[in-house]
Amino acid sequence: MRNFMKKTSLIFVGVVVGIMVSLNFSAIADKQIRDELHTLPIEELRAFSQVFGRIKSDYVEPVEDKKLITEAINGMLVGLDPHSAYLDTEEYKELQIGTQGEFGGLGIQVTMEDGLVKVISPIEDTPAFRAGIKTGDLIIKIDSTAVKGMTLSDAIKRMRGKPDTSIELTIVREGETEPLTFELVRAIIKIESVKSKLVEPGYGYVRITQFQERTGENLAEAITKLYQESQIPMKGLILDLRSDPGGLLNSAVAVSAAFLPSDALVVYTEGRTSDAKMQLRASPEYYLRSSGRDFLANLPADIKTIPMITLVDGGSASASEIVAGALQDHKRSIVMGSQTFGKGSVQTILPLGNNTAIKLTTARYYTPNGQSIQAKGITPDILDEETNSNSRLLREADLNRHLSNGKEDEKAVTKKADKPSASKSPKEKHDKKKDGPMEFGSSDDHLLVRAIDHLKSLIQEPEIQTSEAQG
Repeated sequence: MRNFMKKTSLIFVGVVVGIMVSLNFSAIADKQIRDELHTLPIEELRAFSQVFGRIKSDYVEPVEDKKLITEAINGMLVGLDPHSAYLDTEEYKELQIGTQGEFGGLGIQVTMEDGLVKVISPIEDTPAFRAGIKTGDLIIKIDSTAVKGMTLSDAIKRMRGKPDTSIELTIVREGETEPLTFELVRAIIKIESVKSKLVEPGYGYVRITQFQERTGENLAEAITKLYQESQIPMKGLILDLRSDPGGLLNSAVAVSAAFLPSDALVVYTEGRTSDAKMQLRASPEYYLRSSGRDFLANLPADIKTIPMITLVDGGSASASEIVAGALQDHKRSIVMGSQTFGKGSVQTILPLGNNTAIKLTTARYYTPNGQSIQAKGITPDILDEETNSNSRLLREADLNRHLSNGKEDEKAVTKKADKPSASKSPKEKHDKKKDGPMEFGSSDDHLLVRAIDHLKSLIQEPEIQTSEAQG
């Protein structure tokens, strides 16, 4: 047994070193990382190998080495923060498909909290959104299976499936005394990244639901269309980023570049490796995926100067916060709504071979003025009390093991991001439950109406000079 344990220990040291080398981090050239590789925690690795050996010899059923190693890798990453993860072949493929705006499932952004699946945000125009799933809901059962004890990956796999198949979710919701049951039908989730309309002549509305590969191109097309449809010169624009969970970084830079001066700083990142220290600017080299045509080159010149309001809420995360922060810091747009989610960390996809990868948090995002987004979010210039007081809203600072802000005291950040409490009567809670999801950009969208009114108040209409004849 002792020889077996000794061999196992040597195998695991080799495995750990091999994994580090195979990741091919550019950071390997950094002296600090090199030094750390030379001081591997031998005692901890020995304990790890002993656990491996005990499972192999004593567990009630035989377990494959591959499963144990995979679960060990997964456990290492899950223990870091809510966004680092091991991606098996299926998950890696789905991640790649998801950035193109089409995937199968229910349409909800979720995380794990206290062994339950917690809804970050339902995605607009999806089965979950239409059924009334809400931010902050806790999923306790998927069909007849309890979620407690599942990994997040297992839960997501159960919720995904063939289109037109049914699934039942049992949910615990704040303010409800009994669990709620939802019957949903899975669908191919096709997310329309950019939506737009002319609210009235001279006032345009653009909504970005998610930052995908073609979001920059789609935004340019939407702006051009709005200018063509308006019978008078454009006077103002509303950019709606509410409940946008984020997406691709280069698309966030493209959206920012559409409204900012050329070469303006959009966002910068700070991490431990040289590759994690970046400055991204409003220039084609930072948002074009290849050396193709600059899709922003022919936009109307005044798109960079017309009055503008950006709408955000607690579901605006990551790429949405980058855009809102850049426009706010450069005083290009007024930001209106409620405190954003606060997801200000960079996840790098590192392929491992065999079509698997790890998603690893490697840096924090900072706005042009040096404010960390992480666990704090973007504070609007104009707060909307109705949405800001919603106690159901889940934010990054609420997640277990969330990454700290990096620049400010954690308690101070949490205090700043606190939502004002708003007590509701039982009748109000009951009415809220019955309400269907509000459609952003509709006539019922009170924040859009308020934003248009505010835009009009900013615009000085030219005075008409009159004179009276003297006689």
